[in-house]
Amino acid sequence: MKRIAVLYLAVALLAVGAGQAFAHPTHATPTKVTVVMHDPGCHWFSVNGALKTKLAVRGPAKLFNVDEAALKVVGPSATRRVAIGKTLLLGKGTYAITMVGQASDDNHLKLVVR
Repeated sequence: MKRIAVLYLAVALLAVGAGQAFAHPTHATPTKVTVVMHDPGCHWFSVNGALKTKLAVRGPAKLFNVDEAALKVVGPSATRRVAIGKTLLLGKGTYAITMVGQASDDNHLKLVVR
């Protein structure tokens, strides 16, 4: 009787292990968000060839800075700097993005990560 119970337990563990081996990961691939330099307005989001100052994406988002200076990203929990050519991973929230040392008439970007 004990051998049958052990056999059933072994089969059950193998079934659970096999199911986990074929499970798909639940981590979402980050959406790439590119900030570029373009006049007028200095910096923009580049989206499929179009330039925008406001953008909403599904999260997480990977912000890529191709502007002429570092970017200041003000989010729900912290303020971060992104150097030229670098990326920053952003979670859910609303972010205000400006260029470090920008003129007052330059674009202020708004990114919403859902």
